[in-house]
Amino acid sequence: MIFFGSALLPVDILLQTLLNQYFASSDCIAFISDDSIQFNYNKTFVYIKPEEENFTLLLLQVSEMGCMDYIVKVNEPQKFMIAFEKIAHFTNTRKSDRKIIFLQDYHQKDVKNNLLEVFKLKESSFFANILIIAPSRNETSSCEYYDLITHKFVGLSNHDQPLYLDQWNSCTKKFYHNENLFPHSMTNMYGKVVKVSCFTYKPYVLLDLNPLLVPSGRDGIEIRIVDEFCRWINCTVEIVRDDKHLWGEIYSYENLTGVGVIGSLVKDRADLGITALYSWYEEYLALDLSAPFVRTAVTCIAPAPRLLASWETPFLPFSFYMWIAIIFTFIYASVALIIAQGCCAKNVFLTTFGMMISQSQNDAGKSWRIRSITGWMLIGGLVLDNAYGGGLASTFTVPKYEKSIDTVQDIVDRKIEWGATHDAWIFSLTLSQEPLMKQLVSQFKTYSFDELERKSFDRSMAYSIEKLPAGYYAIGDYITEKAVLDFMIMLEDFYFEQCVIMLRKSSAYTNKINQLIGRLHESGLLLAWERQVALQHLNYKIQLEVKLSRSKKDVDKIEPLAVRHFLGVFILFGTGVLISFMVLISEIITHKKPNQNINPL
Repeated sequence: MIFFGSALLPVDILLQTLLNQYFASSDCIAFISDDSIQFNYNKTFVYIKPEEENFTLLLLQVSEMGCMDYIVKVNEPQKFMIAFEKIAHFTNTRKSDRKIIFLQDYHQKDVKNNLLEVFKLKESSFFANILIIAPSRNETSSCEYYDLITHKFVGLSNHDQPLYLDQWNSCTKKFYHNENLFPHSMTNMYGKVVKVSCFTYKPYVLLDLNPLLVPSGRDGIEIRIVDEFCRWINCTVEIVRDDKHLWGEIYSYENLTGVGVIGSLVKDRADLGITALYSWYEEYLALDLSAPFVRTAVTCIAPAPRLLASWETPFLPFSFYMWIAIIFTFIYASVALIIAQGCCAKNVFLTTFGMMISQSQNDAGKSWRIRSITGWMLIGGLVLDNAYGGGLASTFTVPKYEKSIDTVQDIVDRKIEWGATHDAWIFSLTLSQEPLMKQLVSQFKTYSFDELERKSFDRSMAYSIEKLPAGYYAIGDYITEKAVLDFMIMLEDFYFEQCVIMLRKSSAYTNKINQLIGRLHESGLLLAWERQVALQHLNYKIQLEVKLSRSKKDVDKIEPLAVRHFLGVFILFGTGVLISFMVLISEIITHKKPNQNINPL
């Protein structure tokens, strides 16, 4: 496709050369120009005039179409760069190696200085592939010369300074040095500082370690990924911390404000964000997500079931519904006996109760109806008595525990709080429309570290943890060795997530990070690092207690009968005797005859 100008200018020839050499893999290019440009490009492109109304909105629409590379020929390139940086935060398309070319005609005055001002903008510091085609004045020659300049994106300092790459001669139509005009391939950053936002969360990130044990003073699965990344591309890691807000949140997507790890990325205080960041939808809208490197499952450790109280022991042989059936049988048999006795209720309930516990009767009754009911009740009582005796013997010898909390449904049914220090644990659940998940989210609570540690001893809540691929757990330090003894890991996971590294949208580091993560998966280093970090820095007693929390109750064996087994029976017996004695006293007081004065004759 060709846009025709008044004549074929040398800068158009140079542009055509760059299109053929560097944009062959581009799917779509946006041309931003005040006037027409002559070129030949057989792929998708969009042409925009910068003086058009809603220029920023047009750039956003072009980006959403998939046009990632830009050719810019405008009188005020700084305004374009500011608008381009703005739409880069809001577009849903991402590309790590975007290319931008600024160019101007040879005959415009002060063009070069105007173009070089682009490099001094903060917005330019986030893009590696910016190329300026600036006229190079040579009054003694009839040829036109163009300097090809980029910015010093790599290195420790002076990133806004121009870096002269090559020069092009319009007469020979050749470059003098044939240099790569987009040299920042991210293979060598020459020590450039990469800011990493994180906080201590084992085993992903551990900071403030003893330098005598860990030379860098930091360790963890994600710290090792970042360190390996900088070793690979020759950069320097600088830690950015916001320990108060932990994972943080985005306050305003439009104003790009926030706190914590996520907020540091949105406000461009950091280049990379780590510490167990999941593939959250809300964060995806504002940031880049790397390839996943760890699949983690989120579950809870809940209060472990305790031995049932001894007073409950007499009720354990039968289930709740069985006791209801027995009560119904008692009522039904009593009513039948009343009817059989001619609607007489004398001693009916006491007689019925006695037969249900296999007590003999002094008088079987004269009527065949009464004898029939009595016979069937005695047979039923015999069956119930033997069944109850067998169940009670089992209950006395094998310890009985409370019902354990195994599933999400158990958490919801018992209305048990679960929580941690930050609500990042429910970011993956907040958009769920399932009623069960909505109820689960409503029961999540956040508390301070000290409050969580205190609550771990009163069995009032469950604690969220992560199950990692190599068999270890991410457990908050508020769970101590003493407290964990009274917790049991649930059988069901709440959900699973993919851990990622977060970056600003279209970050220059995204492609390289993804390549490194792929290599780490292929080598198996991620599993090895998890195991090494866990053995070196995690509390192995706590890890083992959580891992074996469901099996440690299985070691209980049949034991000799002890006082604690039948203490509940005597409690009920004593309660019954006390109630009977009180009823006897009340009857004596109620039915006591008044003294009568007898007058002698």
